[in-house]
Amino acid sequence: MSVVWYTLWFVIAVGLLVTVHEFGHFWVARRLGFKVLRFSIGFGQPLPPPFSWRVGADRTEIALAPIPLGGYVKLLDEREGPVAPEDLPRSFTRKPPLQRILVLLAGPGFNFLFAIVVLAGMMWINGVTQLLPVVGDVTPDSIAAKAGLVSGDRIVAINGAAVGEQRDVFFDLLDVMSSRGDADLTVRGTNGATRQVNLDVPDAVTRRHLTVDPLAGLGFQFWEPPIPAALTDVKPDGPAARAGLQAGDRILSVDGHVVKDWQDLVAQVTPHPGGTISLTFERGGVTHAVQVEVSSEDVDGKYVGRIGAEGPTEIDYPPSMMRHLRVSPLSAVARAGEESWDMTALQGTLFWRMLLGQVSLKNLSGPVSIAEYAGQSASAGVTSFLDFLVLISLSLGFLNLLPIPILDGGQIVFQLVEWVKGSPMSDRAQAFGQQVGIALLILLMGVALFNDIARQFS
Repeated sequence: MSVVWYTLWFVIAVGLLVTVHEFGHFWVARRLGFKVLRFSIGFGQPLPPPFSWRVGADRTEIALAPIPLGGYVKLLDEREGPVAPEDLPRSFTRKPPLQRILVLLAGPGFNFLFAIVVLAGMMWINGVTQLLPVVGDVTPDSIAAKAGLVSGDRIVAINGAAVGEQRDVFFDLLDVMSSRGDADLTVRGTNGATRQVNLDVPDAVTRRHLTVDPLAGLGFQFWEPPIPAALTDVKPDGPAARAGLQAGDRILSVDGHVVKDWQDLVAQVTPHPGGTISLTFERGGVTHAVQVEVSSEDVDGKYVGRIGAEGPTEIDYPPSMMRHLRVSPLSAVARAGEESWDMTALQGTLFWRMLLGQVSLKNLSGPVSIAEYAGQSASAGVTSFLDFLVLISLSLGFLNLLPIPILDGGQIVFQLVEWVKGSPMSDRAQAFGQQVGIALLILLMGVALFNDIARQFS
C-alpha cells in the first residue's frame, strides 16, 4: 500500500477522534454555562465564511481550519486577556473546580462513549463472532512445547478463569506474562480429555520480551484453516498475466515442489526476485505448466519476488471453530461497555507495568505504525476500520487521563489541588508542571517514533 493511502486514513481517523474529544469539552462547557469563544475543527488559522459561522447567544465561532488533525475548544479565560466584568462569572477560572473538572473529563469521556456506541452498533448489526482458542503450530523446543502443549488442544481456562475465544487467551497471557509469568492452562485435547499445561517463565527479562507478542514468544499460534493457493486477482501486465495465468487458477507446484497452500506459494516465490520459476497450475480440471519471470519489489529495504497476483483475502473457518451470537440492542450496549472497560483497564495495567520495567517499551506505537494500521484496516473493510477506530478512541481517552500537566488528566490534578487548598496553584508551579508535562510527552513520543523506525528496518 502507498504512503498516500496510509496518510489519508491516518488523517481521517485522528481528525475524527480528536474532533469527538474536543466536542465533548465543547458540549459540556456550554451546558454548564462556560462561555465558549471558539470550537475549531482542525488546527491553524480558521478559514473565512462559509467555512466558519457563529451560533447561539454567545456568538460562539464554529470554524474549520486547514490542518485536519483534530481541533480545539477555546473558553473564556481571564489569564489569556481582559474579560468584560459582566462575563467574569462565565470565565473558566471563576467557575467552581467541580465544573471545571467535568469539562476536562468530557473530552476523554466522549472518546469512551464513541467507542461504546460504535462497538455496540457493530455487535447489534453483525452479532458477536468468537473464534475458539484451538492451538495450531507449536514451535519445537519452545516454552509451550516443553510444557506439553500440542496442536489441536483447545484452551478452556487460564489460572482457573474460563476463556471462550482467542482474544481472551491473548490478553490473559499478556497480563500473566507482564506480571508473575506463571500461566496454568486447562486444555481439552483432540480425544476430549482435559489436562493441565503449565507455562512458567521465571526470568523477568524473558517475560518482558514476551509482552511484545506472547503467543509467538511462548512458541504457539492459533489454528487457522489453510488458504488455498488459488489466484483471485491477476494484475494486468504483471508477471503472472504475461505468463497466461488467470483468476481462478490453482497453483500446484513451483519448480517441481508441491504447493500446500497460499502461504507456501508466497514462501516459494519470494526468494526469487528477478528470476524465472516454473509453475504448474490447474484450470478447469486440466493441468498446465508455464514459465514466470518473477518481478522484484523492495519491501522494508529487502528485495523479494512477486508475480503480480493475489489470493483469497478471507479465511473460512469451519463451523466447529466459531461461535456466533445474536444480541439485542440492550445486550449489545452492555457487552460493548464491558469490553471497552476491560480494554481500558488492561491499557492502564500494562502502562503501569511498562513504567515498572515489566512490559517492553516496544509495545509503544507512534504515528508511522498507527498510519499503517489505519490504512490496512481501511483496506480490509468497514468493520475492520471501525474496530481500529474503537481501539484508538479508547487509547486516546486513556492517554488524556494520564496525570501529565499538559493533558486533561494533569489539568484535573491542578483543579483538585485548588479544590482542596481553597486557592489556585501559583503560576510558577503551573508553569513548572507544564514544562515537565511537555518533557514527558516528548520522551514518550520519542520512544514511540524510535519503535516505528526500528520496525521499518527490522
